[in-house]
Amino acid sequence: MTMLKTLAPYEFKSRDAVENYKGRQLLYVNWERHRMFSRPFVLALPPETPFSVIIDQYMTECFSYHPDWKQIDWNTVVWQNGNTPFTPDRNKSLKENGIGHKDLIRFRTPGLDGIAGTGY
Repeated sequence: MTMLKTLAPYEFKSRDAVENYKGRQLLYVNWERHRMFSRPFVLALPPETPFSVIIDQYMTECFSYHPDWKQIDWNTVVWQNGNTPFTPDRNKSLKENGIGHKDLIRFRTPGLDGIAGTGY
């Protein structure tokens, strides 16, 4: 295994820092076990956006053409922020739910594992 060592601190200004999004933050959203969507969708939203709007508007726009979408029982959805389980409060904002810039929201829908259970 090759190990690399820098000779000096590597400092640079990030192009995707939250300051560059005019009051919005990036939010990645992935529907686990539904590979029809090859990667998470990325949304640029104000931190004050209620979680209910994320589900009812933005996630619906992204995922609703999948046949499983209309069958989701939102009371059984399993949520993660990155690798950490969490339970979002639909009435609270991204910020109030502890969701920050460039966080990955993952959700799993028990019993719905893609078209005919294939993961697609």
